[in-house]
Amino acid sequence: MRRREPEEDPFATTAFSEAIDRSLHASFAYFTAGISPAALGSAYLDWATHLAASPGKQAELAVKAARKGARFAHYAWRCAFEGGACEPCIEPLPQDHRFVGEAWRRWPYNLLYQGFLLQQQWWHNATTSVRGVTTQHENVVDFMSRQMLDTVSPFNYLLTNPELIEQTLRQGGWNLVRGAHNFLEDWTHAINGEKPVGAEDFEVGKNIAVTPGKVVYRNRLIELIQYAPTTEKTRPEPVLIVPAWIMKYYILDLSPENSLVKYLVDQGFTVFMISWKNPDPQDRDLGMEDYRKLGVMAALDAVTAILPESKVHTVGYCLGGTLLSIAAAAMARDGDERLGSMTLLAAQTDFNEAGELMLFINESQIAFLEDMMWEKGYLDAKQMAGAFQLLRSNDLIWSKLVREYLMGERQKMSDLTAWNADATRMPYRMHSEYLRRLFLLDELAEGHYLAGGNPVALTDIRIPIFVVATTRDHVAPWRSVFKIHLLTEGEVTFLLTSGGHNVGIVSPPTRDIASYQVATRELGGNYHDPDAWTAAAPKKPGSWWPEWLHWLEARSGQASAPPAMGAADEGYAPLADAPGFYVLQQ
Repeated sequence: MRRREPEEDPFATTAFSEAIDRSLHASFAYFTAGISPAALGSAYLDWATHLAASPGKQAELAVKAARKGARFAHYAWRCAFEGGACEPCIEPLPQDHRFVGEAWRRWPYNLLYQGFLLQQQWWHNATTSVRGVTTQHENVVDFMSRQMLDTVSPFNYLLTNPELIEQTLRQGGWNLVRGAHNFLEDWTHAINGEKPVGAEDFEVGKNIAVTPGKVVYRNRLIELIQYAPTTEKTRPEPVLIVPAWIMKYYILDLSPENSLVKYLVDQGFTVFMISWKNPDPQDRDLGMEDYRKLGVMAALDAVTAILPESKVHTVGYCLGGTLLSIAAAAMARDGDERLGSMTLLAAQTDFNEAGELMLFINESQIAFLEDMMWEKGYLDAKQMAGAFQLLRSNDLIWSKLVREYLMGERQKMSDLTAWNADATRMPYRMHSEYLRRLFLLDELAEGHYLAGGNPVALTDIRIPIFVVATTRDHVAPWRSVFKIHLLTEGEVTFLLTSGGHNVGIVSPPTRDIASYQVATRELGGNYHDPDAWTAAAPKKPGSWWPEWLHWLEARSGQASAPPAMGAADEGYAPLADAPGFYVLQQ
């Protein structure tokens, strides 16, 4: 009889040859920032092969190069006769703010940045519109070419950046001294595994995540926090918030002035929050179904035990919104009618056009990530953070390096940036299933996603849905989020707010620079495409929070005495004060 291997042995179900391959791939990942060399190589081979077989495209690129060279020569000639300052021959892209300073208009720096922009434009021409190249390969080659070009941007170097030169002369080089100190500080923190400089000013439970409450339930994956009422009466329908498990929950409970949780509590709602455990190697086999059952459904059971007569307003943020959509569809399929409404914050349900993250989603890349996670049992938070930084390298990498290490200026840490540095890990199985089933195969939108062993369909959801998207979201692009209109048939209120994935959501009423558009498709209403929607939806100034509050109030009953904290008779006695234990795990 064959001896059964111990369950904790990671090689138990893996052939020795496969273990060798996976270990080798995991070693490669440390040198490639988690990017599959095979995926990258296949993209460049596809592009180079088709370009080599396209003499017409080559001729077109040669003509474009000659024209750009002539434009640049003419520009340099004009500048020579106009005293070194003249109208540029090419403007940066709207999102590129590197060369907006007046110092870049003077010779010779105007020639440097204009030459760089012309080169950048030519490479975009060269890497796109090559007949026969797959869309994803074209996007990968264009993206990676931009990344490589950005490394040689004149903005990044002391001798080619006039603003840096002026500041260095004005300060007698002290900016470089401060920059060297900043670099050593950051390097020391990094090698010691410490949070970034300034994050120590924000401590969970002391000045962030301080809304009073109790942990009323705990299992191996979540803690459930019930927040204490601050009003004499509360609405009968509780609000259950499902945050993303890629980061700590308290993005929705930052400092009191930026806390969505406090805002809801102060408006008379009983709020519950899921706080996810930070997984370790022993959690490697937790999958998406575990997150649904031990997360959303377990929390919902607790909430309905504490307030048994009430429907529940549910809220899902980012990945938490995707998981909530799956849970709501499964509940609708099974006749579970405990939900009163569903709000999705920057959450996708169709992943066919999921933005620049799709650059990293194909079979080769996912297999590479799986091998990297397989060795540890989880995806490290730093690896995920690096992928997101690449998507906005100008803002999150190069501009930061120039500002902090050459200008010597520290950007002041805020509660939101401190939260952003407090990332969590993701279990091997869950992240693999998430990437394959949702991103790669788009099973939820296609109606093939299995929950509880059977497929779910978002068309089964009949409760009112409120969807928030942000205009500058690189993680969940608003046009992708908008596809909820195609996947559901009920009432959908869609709100598009200014800002990015995090800043657009954390938008308290005191922030007067925000604006939003909102419109509702009633039950049985017709579909309007995103362009038609933006043309028709009225634009309003200010935060979207009050708009959502009115929507919740219109779907809630009359306020009455607040509920007790927990329900000891039902097995949900308070266990600890908020913010609990799981959020403090590193």
